[in-house]
Amino acid sequence: MKAVIYCRVSTEKEEQITSLKRQREELIRLAEQYNYDVFEVIEEQASGYEVEREGIFQMLEIFASKQADALFIQDETRLGRGNTKIALYHQLKKLNVPVYTISYQGELELSDSDSMVLQIVSIVEEYQRKIHNLKIKRGMKHAMDRGFNPAENLKYIDQAPGRERKKFPVNEVVRLRENGLTFAEIAATLRGMGYDVSKATVHRRFKEYQQLEKQSNER
Repeated sequence: MKAVIYCRVSTEKEEQITSLKRQREELIRLAEQYNYDVFEVIEEQASGYEVEREGIFQMLEIFASKQADALFIQDETRLGRGNTKIALYHQLKKLNVPVYTISYQGELELSDSDSMVLQIVSIVEEYQRKIHNLKIKRGMKHAMDRGFNPAENLKYIDQAPGRERKKFPVNEVVRLRENGLTFAEIAATLRGMGYDVSKATVHRRFKEYQQLEKQSNER
């Protein structure tokens, strides 16, 4: 099993730099204690309230592509503070990534309040996804009622008439695209989540989504 070690301090003061070194050494020992090989050590000097951190994106990309299995941090505040902490916990939970900390000397146990917030976030996200999918389905039905044939938009359909359309979360494609990822990066992320898709397939399905959204908004 492989681990990512994430160390963070908020300033560039000398004592904070020393803290980074200490975090690194202690977390390497903790990972070894739980029989994890260290895949990557990420060190950052940034506010815990800031979600736009290069190290965070690097960490999430590693887990999304299944290059590592667990995250090791000094304590829950090193990952983030406030809403940023909750958002990152939510992402890690979706990726099935366990979090180990020095403070617990083992796997992190969320407080009752944090667990409740995460549960609420998951429920809201699930309903948003359902509403979004129903909106697309409704838009597709109206489009087909007006003569739209989605099969005509599939490139090379005449060369593979029996091929089944690959299933993957288009809403996740939309979200990642809105976050600035390229179609190649989105395809790589989806493959890391277990969906065998190509850049071309992701791009085509995104264009179909845009067309349906446009038709839905024009009604």
